[in-house]
Amino acid sequence: MKPAFLSFAVAVAAAALPAAAYAQIDYAAIQIVTDKMAPNLYMLSGSAGADRNHQDAAGGRIGVLAGPDGVLMVDSQYGQISEKVLAAVKLIASGPIRYLVNSHIHIDHTGGNAFFAKQGAVIYAREELREEMLRAPARDPANLPVITYGMGAPVKIRMNGEVVDLIPVRAAHTGGDTMIRFENANIIMIGDFYRNFGYPYIDTANGGSLKGMLEGLDMLGKLAGPDTKLVPGHGTLITRADLIPYREMIVAVRDKVAAMVGQGATLQQVLAAKVTAPFDAKVEGGLLAAGAQGTSADRFVTEVYEELKRGA
Repeated sequence: MKPAFLSFAVAVAAAALPAAAYAQIDYAAIQIVTDKMAPNLYMLSGSAGADRNHQDAAGGRIGVLAGPDGVLMVDSQYGQISEKVLAAVKLIASGPIRYLVNSHIHIDHTGGNAFFAKQGAVIYAREELREEMLRAPARDPANLPVITYGMGAPVKIRMNGEVVDLIPVRAAHTGGDTMIRFENANIIMIGDFYRNFGYPYIDTANGGSLKGMLEGLDMLGKLAGPDTKLVPGHGTLITRADLIPYREMIVAVRDKVAAMVGQGATLQQVLAAKVTAPFDAKVEGGLLAAGAQGTSADRFVTEVYEELKRGA
């Protein structure tokens, strides 16, 4: 059996898309699928068919903790499907949506913020995420987190018989990543710094870093027990054991790129060397287009090269 990180995923992080691609998403085709993970914890995923060349169309996964104390949501999907998401939440619980936690800034995870804020949800996120949103040219103030926190300052929310930990991650996928742990359910939602489709995506424009991604994986490995269910923002569920080959792949690519950087190689020379070749046949979506930087593999190698060249 292939490791979970190599298996087919429902979606790829939408931030990988060029802006024009958002207009091509058929939001009307996205349907919300609900999976019960624990007595009062559910995961909502978008389903838009099995077009492997348009995996982003389904958006990011949403967590819903429901009970007599109201609803806590993790992430809000694309704004264009907020009514569908709300309908799915209301099928789980009729109570108020009190809290909305953002795992990171990307629009397939935060696009519905304003909609759910108008439903009464208080938005929690990293201070860095709020700052990233403030830099956006066409920002909607209603999308902004209301309560923020920073590195070294995890937040606990106690509701519906559960303890929810909002755990900051050092700049990894973005500069404002958060893992959300449900202690009693033994489930951690890990956002997008782990990918089930394509190579890792380090969004340096929004503060992501290779070093932080490795540190985040190490932190997650310590937080999770052998039976902890780990829920990526997209794709199949994994366990702690699946982190090992994923991390090893990142380190192997980094070391090859570092050796070439040390020899004075240009980016074009590094890309031409196909340093991801040992993994390309195993990583689903690794050779698919991923925006202006070419394939997912090329984008990852470019991000690694640029960080190493900066000496970060």
